[in-house]
Amino acid sequence: MTKRYAALLRGINVGGSKKVPMAQLRVILEDLGHRDVSTYLQSGNVVFAGPARDEQALAAGIEAALEKTFGFRVDTLVRDGAYLRSVADACPFPEPALPGRQLHVTFLSEPIAPERLASVDAAAHLPEEFRLGDRAIYLYTPGGLGRSKLAATLARPRLLEGVVATTRNWNTVLELVEKTRD
Repeated sequence: MTKRYAALLRGINVGGSKKVPMAQLRVILEDLGHRDVSTYLQSGNVVFAGPARDEQALAAGIEAALEKTFGFRVDTLVRDGAYLRSVADACPFPEPALPGRQLHVTFLSEPIAPERLASVDAAAHLPEEFRLGDRAIYLYTPGGLGRSKLAATLARPRLLEGVVATTRNWNTVLELVEKTRD
């Protein structure tokens, strides 16, 4: 059975560090045996097809190939199309009414318990808000992610210790849902 996946690479091509050319990234995934490989934007979104496999094993293979090619580690999450669709469907915010830059999803390598985020004073960050989902945190940031104090708070190492996290704006999430449809 063939499935479509999205690989979400964390922290590449930002501020001149961890440069990963998209054409080279596509070749790396093709060399790993993936088919129909395409990239979306320059920020580490790769869509590909292949046999149904464990997402963590797929991510580990991509990480190893990237480190071998570029000499640095790139944390990678792989999610299949069904999961991405479920994240979009479960959005707790009224996404059609919001510009894509105001709504984001932080994808997590594993589920986290709500208690882990209990120390975040939600009222102190209003009108910004967050909700915990399935291996995801939904963020509403009316001023954009770059200026968000809530996003900075949620990115503190002690809150997400041991968890790989990478954030995408809502427009990118929806595009990845479309590109990973089976």
